[in-house]
Amino acid sequence: MELHKLTIHEACNLLRKKEISCYELVEAVAEQIEKVEKNIHAFITLSIEQAFRNAAKVDKILSSGETLSPLAGIPMGLKDNICTAGVRTTCASKMLSNFVPPYDATVVLKLKKTGSVLLGKLNMDEFAMGSSTESSYFGETFNPWDLSRVPGGSSGGSAAAVASDEVFFSLGSDTGGSVRQPAAFCGVVGLKPTYGLVSRFGLIEYASSLDQIGPITKDVTDCAMVLSAIAGYDPSDSTSVKTSALDYTDFLIDDVKDFKIGIPREYFGEGLHIEVQKAIQNAVRIFEELGARVEEVSLPSTEYALPAYYIIATAEASSNLARFDGVKYGYRAEHAGDLADLYKKTRSLGFGTEVKRRIILGTYTLSSGYYEKYYLKALKVRTLIKRDFDEVFKSCDIILCPTSPTTAFRIGEKKENPMEMYLSDVYTVPVNLAGLPAISIPCGYDNDGMPIGLQLIGRAFGEGDLIRAAYTFERNTDFHLKKPATFWG
Repeated sequence: MELHKLTIHEACNLLRKKEISCYELVEAVAEQIEKVEKNIHAFITLSIEQAFRNAAKVDKILSSGETLSPLAGIPMGLKDNICTAGVRTTCASKMLSNFVPPYDATVVLKLKKTGSVLLGKLNMDEFAMGSSTESSYFGETFNPWDLSRVPGGSSGGSAAAVASDEVFFSLGSDTGGSVRQPAAFCGVVGLKPTYGLVSRFGLIEYASSLDQIGPITKDVTDCAMVLSAIAGYDPSDSTSVKTSALDYTDFLIDDVKDFKIGIPREYFGEGLHIEVQKAIQNAVRIFEELGARVEEVSLPSTEYALPAYYIIATAEASSNLARFDGVKYGYRAEHAGDLADLYKKTRSLGFGTEVKRRIILGTYTLSSGYYEKYYLKALKVRTLIKRDFDEVFKSCDIILCPTSPTTAFRIGEKKENPMEMYLSDVYTVPVNLAGLPAISIPCGYDNDGMPIGLQLIGRAFGEGDLIRAAYTFERNTDFHLKKPATFWG
């Protein structure tokens, strides 16, 4: 039995029956990492020895007969902008290349409580700014389906590690699609929860009003299991919402007969690759055959979402990243003359090109004379986008659309053209602006065999409906069963 290829729920069943041990699971993924990591480069920091020690502890508890969480003993990875006490957390930046947090993020504490086992920290675009994981100070990550292509971003390492069976699940952060787009590119499941459902405490911010931590998994069942573990109110996060604790596995129901699905016409225009469009249209037919009612809807403010997003996100980033000045922690430039020179040299040398580009843009839009012209106008557009979604959800249960206009593009193809790179997120950023939940699941493959992602968008705190719809689609198709080429798996 190739243990590293199991899903969480499959591994959980075997652990409970004592047919395998947690130590054996860690051993299997450690061997897989040794085999494929040189090709994938999903990790920045590995903590294999610590994982074996933790696995032994879990096995001891399991042998005592004590009842543990379904995630107990399951090996996982974390995007490298989620703080882990005693484990380096770099944000894939030279600026934090030597930073070891003194505390755990709330999601890390919750996962530790379940008994899941951390294997390491996963690669990403620097400070989560990118759509390809090419801006990492530690080098790019490669797509397991085709090593000449990007895994998406900014949570590219998180998606690639799951797709190549180096971890059973991972957590990423989603500011404008950074969980869903790499999940689509790597043929796995990625969920962006409602803003406020999952604590952001311990997440190193890119844009605070947009960021949300979410799971990346091999299938929808695993996604529901992980979301159940990490969701919930956190008094340490002022944006956390007090909601009733839910077991999202209760929504794993193979039935959408009472669902009304909206198809936004604005998401099927210029720029959508024909093969992606055909796969989405096929998914619509499948839902109709399963009994869902489908109708075309309109989200008229969609065309303004991308520019509004990049104004708001970069403005917040310019503020959040002001703390990295070479004084308190992180990288410090040498041979600085005075304090102003220290700031200048540290930030010039510590940040990469894309991060500096966004800081400059954000500072400009917040500056005197441009604040009202750009930033306030973007906030008004954000309100219009939220109203569009509210109007559609008066008559629809979920919205169905592509996750990305294309499949994974080749490494270097868009690196020198930021505007073209930004368009990769055209279908995902409206969700973050509105604070809504959305999930990406595999729904087909292009002519080169690259995965295509289907995005389902729900009402605020409507993760249950998304999981039900995604699970129904998954149970009646086999797209999630296809895996990357087996020469490394």
